[in-house]
Amino acid sequence: MSTVDSAAVPVIIRTGQVETLASEMVTAHLLADASATGHALSSLRVKLHRGADGAAPHRHRRSSELFYVLGGTVQLLAGPDVLTATRGELIVVPPGVPHAFAAPPGAGTELLIVITPGVERFEYFRHLARIARGEQPPASLLTVQERYDTHFCDSPPWQAARAATSIPARPEPRR
Repeated sequence: MSTVDSAAVPVIIRTGQVETLASEMVTAHLLADASATGHALSSLRVKLHRGADGAAPHRHRRSSELFYVLGGTVQLLAGPDVLTATRGELIVVPPGVPHAFAAPPGAGTELLIVITPGVERFEYFRHLARIARGEQPPASLLTVQERYDTHFCDSPPWQAARAATSIPARPEPRR
């Protein structure tokens, strides 16, 4: 059974409508949330500076996540494997598969990320921004995992791959 609203209309998001969340190492452009697309998808554009962490290991129970590399190089956990992808490459992670992403040491990346079917997630990214500013603890994400279909998990291969970075990893919420 599809969760996409069959009455949805075409959507265009203009540059002036895009909310931008920025920190020293990460910039996220919130493009289209699920409510804007009839729940077909959620989408954002993320820029990670050299070696920056994007997302801690997690999985989605109901959605696939697509990563299209707009520029640079991305390090991505997909199940037990840590992959590297460059400009023009696409990775799709199906529901239930643990994944994470970051810029490798010495390189930055820019990604288009699409989650389908869409989950209302813009407030999740605002929550992450509050954590980055020290306004909320990382563990506060544990209370919203179900709402945003983002379930954190441990990944020794990811931890080993990221240990080589010169920038400390963002603290992961503890389960």
